[in-house]
Amino acid sequence: MSQPSPAARGPITWGDFKNTLEQNPDLHLQFQYEEGKFVDSSYHITEIKQAPIVSVDCGGQMNSWTEVIVQLWEPSVKEVDRSMKVGKALKIVNLVEKTLPLNPNATVKIEFGNSKFDTRQMYPGEFLADGEAFTVNLVPDFTQCKALTRNQSCGTTASCCAPVPVKQELELVTSEGASCEPGSGCC
Repeated sequence: MSQPSPAARGPITWGDFKNTLEQNPDLHLQFQYEEGKFVDSSYHITEIKQAPIVSVDCGGQMNSWTEVIVQLWEPSVKEVDRSMKVGKALKIVNLVEKTLPLNPNATVKIEFGNSKFDTRQMYPGEFLADGEAFTVNLVPDFTQCKALTRNQSCGTTASCCAPVPVKQELELVTSEGASCEPGSGCC
């Protein structure tokens, strides 16, 4: 089963992510964080965070959303015969949800890093069930100007993302009516 990337359909919600996992409980869950690079199969899910975000963008508009962040950790000593099946990941999810009900409409992010890849939060992209593996391809998080996505500016006449206008030198007018420009020696 292959599904389109978030760029085509937008970030996936926690409810959709969990539902997709529930359809593949017997497969080995793996995460690809770069082309051809996978989180080591001995990874652990160390925590699941729910983060309510409240922000004010450069256009002065308040925004709010919730993120569910699944943190993955590779142990320094690889456990050769260890691989997490989707069903085990779901047991961890169920344990978390007994204490912390997770918002099904929250945006999902996967947090991961190792000695060769700086820790970051990424979106689940394409899902691929192939043989005994269920692979979640991770795609980078991105920044955006919310004011521009609404075709607005940052509360000024210029767009928040446009180049900064060049400052104009002031021209002074003397009491006799003659102008006094910087560098002219009249001031």
